[in-house]
Amino acid sequence: MGTLTAQVLLISFAAIFLWRIIRFLAFRRSLAHIPGPRRASWWTGSLLQLYDPEGWGFHEDLYRKCGGAARLDLMFGDQCLYVSDPLALHHICIKDQDAYEETDKFLTIYRLIFGPSLLATLGDDHRRQRKLLNPAFSLRHMRNLLSVFYPIAHKLCAVLEGEISKGTHYIDVMNWTSRAALEYVGQGGLGYSFDALDESQTNEYSDALKDFQPLLFRLDLFLRILPEAVKVGSSAFRRKVIEIVPWAPVKSLVKIIDTIERRSKDILQRKRVALMKGDKGLKAQIGNGKDVMMRAHLTAYGTSALPESELLAHMSTIVVAGHDTTASAVSRILHILSQHPQAQSRLCDEVTAARKEYGDLDYDKLMALPYLDAVCRETMRVDPPVAILDRIVRKDTVLPLLWPIKSTDGKEIREICLKKGTSIYISILGANRSRAIWGDDADDWKPERWLKPLPRSVEDAHLPGVYSQMMTFLGGPRACIGFKFSEIEMKMVLSMLLEKFVFEPGPEIYWQMGALYHPVVKDEGRHKVQAPLKVSLVDK
Repeated sequence: MGTLTAQVLLISFAAIFLWRIIRFLAFRRSLAHIPGPRRASWWTGSLLQLYDPEGWGFHEDLYRKCGGAARLDLMFGDQCLYVSDPLALHHICIKDQDAYEETDKFLTIYRLIFGPSLLATLGDDHRRQRKLLNPAFSLRHMRNLLSVFYPIAHKLCAVLEGEISKGTHYIDVMNWTSRAALEYVGQGGLGYSFDALDESQTNEYSDALKDFQPLLFRLDLFLRILPEAVKVGSSAFRRKVIEIVPWAPVKSLVKIIDTIERRSKDILQRKRVALMKGDKGLKAQIGNGKDVMMRAHLTAYGTSALPESELLAHMSTIVVAGHDTTASAVSRILHILSQHPQAQSRLCDEVTAARKEYGDLDYDKLMALPYLDAVCRETMRVDPPVAILDRIVRKDTVLPLLWPIKSTDGKEIREICLKKGTSIYISILGANRSRAIWGDDADDWKPERWLKPLPRSVEDAHLPGVYSQMMTFLGGPRACIGFKFSEIEMKMVLSMLLEKFVFEPGPEIYWQMGALYHPVVKDEGRHKVQAPLKVSLVDK
């Protein structure tokens, strides 16, 4: 078995190596005139810098020094385009979106991990799935979820009060916001409680989700062989090969996948039982049948009904995508507020006054809080949970630029000819922090900018994002379907926490790049996700 495994891996690496050589010979002239950094090596190009967990400076150099489009060298001489130009992003995400699709690597990874979900499908399949799920994520339905969310937030507050009463010096807010986010998406998305806020036990599912995205980022080089590797042998054979790979991160990924799949099947079985019991069964469900997946169940019928493989895939995807981004965002906001006590005090005053008058805020009152809205928007702009996304050019095309760049020989470039198979990196970070759009203080966290009319340059840029003229949740048909779910959850939990607690800095927290940003404490290891802050009760 060991010899056969080695042969399979050797064939896979040989295939990808040969493909990269062919791509290099085909594309070496197409992007050669586009400015970009020198590659670190021919073997890996600038890939290690691009995916460096501490690669903030590398990314900033790309979108600051090279303009809205830059050339990057990847493995074996392959080249790609790194894009933050607004007009180019509009073509990639909306106008010509069929020409710029998810990469084979991305589709293969998410199909293997989750199955045929929204993230892993293209074309008609994606449009059919999106059409079916859109009603479940409509604003009308999202409004009703606050009644599901508030009991979870009250329990989170009780947990933090308990930690304070025990004399806990620093509280890992990432741990508890992550656990709470799992409950929000579990009850609001699936009608299921993971008991994630139970202090008496560790939560295997929550731990698996917290480690998932950082692990994918670390495994990027390994995962690049997947599109070729999945063509070798049966699925059972490939699973056996993966299980004996002597590398801890791969074994951890397999364990996480198994944990997610096992729990999704259990939840689906419970839903079947509830549906068979009719209205009585729905009311007995967590969330009283208001959850996203129950709604998808009830709206799907006949030829539109989702097959079991897609149901399981959507369930896993909703949990992972809905859990990670919001937990990261709330933790980031609390960390920033701990460093800006005046902003924290102002926000505390705003939410306290509103809750004193109305109690738990309904959707309209929650969304009408101006400073809470400004803090959320500004954090999502400056520190979006996802920094980059990759795409592949599916046909020869031309990408126009709003802001011309200079070629390597000094000529002005207003559009870039792209060949089929060219890799594209969408720089969400670069677009959100563009000084041409937001001004010279684009890198600064200033919630007050949202309390007055934005610069004309913001409107003129026409960024295609679905959220507040920024790229945080992307735009077009592949935009985040659950961004409104995330926004409501984020504002609701912050309104609760900041009425009761004061957050102050603890040990130095460093945010690393990954599939999602994640916080680590330097003196306790780079790969342990945590955000310890000093938490105390508000002095009434």
